[in-house]
Amino acid sequence: NSPNRCNFTAVNARAYEHFLSDPVFDLLSQAADALSLETYVIGGYVRDCFLQRHVRRDIDVMCVGSGIRLAEKVAELCALPADLAVYKNFGTALLKTEQFAIEFVGARKESYRHDTRKPIVEDGTLQDDQLRRDFTINTLGLSLNKNSFGRLLNVSGGLQDLHDGIIRTPTDPGITFSDDPLRMMRAVRFACQLNFRIHPDCLQSIREQAHRIEIVSKERITDELNKIIACNKPSEGFVLLDACGLLEKIFPGFMELKVVESIGDKSHKDNFYHTLQVLDNVAEVSDDLWLRWAAILHDIAKPATKRFVPETGWTFHGHEDKGARMVPGIFRDLKLPMGENMRFVQKLVQLHLRPIVLSQEVVTDSAVRRLLFDAGDALESLMMLCRADITSKNKEKVRRHLRNFDLVQQKLKEVEAKDHLRNWKPPVDGNEIMELFALPPGREVGLLKTRLKDAVLDGLIPNEREAALAFLYEQAKKENFTRIKP
Repeated sequence: NSPNRCNFTAVNARAYEHFLSDPVFDLLSQAADALSLETYVIGGYVRDCFLQRHVRRDIDVMCVGSGIRLAEKVAELCALPADLAVYKNFGTALLKTEQFAIEFVGARKESYRHDTRKPIVEDGTLQDDQLRRDFTINTLGLSLNKNSFGRLLNVSGGLQDLHDGIIRTPTDPGITFSDDPLRMMRAVRFACQLNFRIHPDCLQSIREQAHRIEIVSKERITDELNKIIACNKPSEGFVLLDACGLLEKIFPGFMELKVVESIGDKSHKDNFYHTLQVLDNVAEVSDDLWLRWAAILHDIAKPATKRFVPETGWTFHGHEDKGARMVPGIFRDLKLPMGENMRFVQKLVQLHLRPIVLSQEVVTDSAVRRLLFDAGDALESLMMLCRADITSKNKEKVRRHLRNFDLVQQKLKEVEAKDHLRNWKPPVDGNEIMELFALPPGREVGLLKTRLKDAVLDGLIPNEREAALAFLYEQAKKENFTRIKP
């Protein structure tokens, strides 16, 4: 049984009663009764109360009537500084303080056209509002009115589904998923987050309607995908996305990793499941979303670089370089941020083989210096990725590789302590080189900068200014550059 399952014990009752003791609910209750509005806290907050998950500070409030009027009344009664945003076109309002964010909506019903996910919204009954929601576990409500404070609203069987660990829609799943196709990804996300299973009828409906995800914006899809990636065991979400036909629609490049080829008795590993294992391994040691993306993309170029060599078998030579070049395009297609996070992922994809090579060879100070120089602040993340990349079924082989990584990491610490090469900056920069040797910007300056860098990384000179100047004078003399300072 999942540790997230609701078990109907008194512990659960005490849990949500404790949460409802928060002064914010008393404030909401006062406002609701002042306006004579039947009002509930509903959705994720209530679900997580019963599952005894972390306390949420984002709260959804639904009333039978005007959610905007209720929000305005709460803002009026609120003793703390609060920002109120009203969205009249949608009939909703958002109230934010330092402690919480409350979204208000009136009970409503929705209808959709086939070619869009934007609903036609009308005022509705309490039952209408329940049936328009995505999953039964998100229809649970707790009354905020004084005469019924804390009473459970459970008209769609959500409490039983929490107990059984089931993701199920409150109405026909074909209608629910067609109305808003993103709900198909949300079903996978909740199943992965909560360790629940998707009801067979819902799973079949997702398979039948997977093509409908194409009308949803890339931004919304990627937001859900990132939430799946952030789960404790993200591979389960990817396997579900694949099983119901969504993965090939939202991330076709990743699906290419599934192809396994054999020639004679030589087959290469299944790079799809290998990558998911690496992702899970990373998830065990880090919650960094971008390190997890590096795990997802570290072998993304293997299908494009796959070659068969009769003497040795399958090879993926250069997949790290090609993969690094592919990262910006993938980020652009998925509407992921194109700045620092993308460059971090690109760097890890580019470098992910370097520590592995070092662990298999005699580790020289020169090779270690170059890895320190190239990895910079991403070194610890790179080493986590490389350790996660050891997925052999041979446990002794895994232990041997990890022991070798321990030696590499010790060597990295020793060389860094001695040479201070992390995020290295040259003791003499390009501007000073131009001044010293009366050189204009151009090839000659680049040549001296490169030779200085290589001399430091190869251990020919210490990482110090005086040694660097002496080296530059010697190189300039060899090249017949003009030195204007003694």
